[in-house]
Amino acid sequence: MTEQPVTEASDRDRALPSWAEGPTRDAILAFVASVSSGPDAVPEAERIAVFDNDGTLWTEKPMPTQLAYIVEEWKRQAQQDASLAERQPWKAAVTGDYGWLGGALDKHYAGDDADLQVLIRGVVGITAGMSVEDYAASVSRFYAEAKHLTLGRPYSAAVFKPMIELLRYLEAHGFTVYLVSGGERDFMRPMTEDYYGIPPEHVVGTALGLEWDEETGDVRYTAALDFFDDGPVKPVRIWSRIGRRPLLAGGNSNGDMAMLDFARKGGGMALLVHHDDDSGRGDQPYDAGAERALGAASDRGYTVVSVKRDWTDVFPEA
Repeated sequence: MTEQPVTEASDRDRALPSWAEGPTRDAILAFVASVSSGPDAVPEAERIAVFDNDGTLWTEKPMPTQLAYIVEEWKRQAQQDASLAERQPWKAAVTGDYGWLGGALDKHYAGDDADLQVLIRGVVGITAGMSVEDYAASVSRFYAEAKHLTLGRPYSAAVFKPMIELLRYLEAHGFTVYLVSGGERDFMRPMTEDYYGIPPEHVVGTALGLEWDEETGDVRYTAALDFFDDGPVKPVRIWSRIGRRPLLAGGNSNGDMAMLDFARKGGGMALLVHHDDDSGRGDQPYDAGAERALGAASDRGYTVVSVKRDWTDVFPEA
């Protein structure tokens, strides 16, 4: 059988198979073609794509994955010290009050960080004094054993299939992909290569404080937060870590707007994932934490990705 030549049309037909035919898919394909081919192609070194994690590359409801890990650690701490069970955030963990935990993040995206600060104080207490290798091993065990709270599937199968296809499509057209998340960097690094094909050195995220332990020869966590990688901090961290303005950015919340604007104002593309699917395919519909981004999408030139209309599949097979 004679092998058929690869043409722009055949490439387009095979691209992004879990994306529905329509204006969103067409816009992505047209943009990638415009920057990767022809006389106006952008040099490969400048084809940088950045993506948020929670709610963009995998599901974040009923609460972000890192919170599921942290909740188990808080429960363990409360078992060792019963007085903690009367204080937040340990109280929410012990009583299963996931609404309080998720609400703390929703309130952050609405501009109220009071409960977020409570969360952060609880988070830094988990790792204080721990070596980076011991933490990575603990997180890896979590990923190997835990299942999503409502989907009942491994977290590796709670990624968004269409977005993974998009990552591969971008790489096939000369893009270098980075993960830029408000999630904690070292919690993501043990899984990003296996789940997303993104190496750990391409992970930019919130960071806990670190210090060198000369006696043991270890890098250990301090009881402090180094920086919270969200909102206007995201473009700053992109520049400090990557040194280039992204050509394409993807996010899903108010906290991603500065990153999306960083791409758009440089002539790039910004994708905003909208969780509007009420069909029962497993992705919980919600606007909380994304109201400003959705309301400003048209004026700011964001391409809104509707989970309901633009994705024919949401998750890979478990």
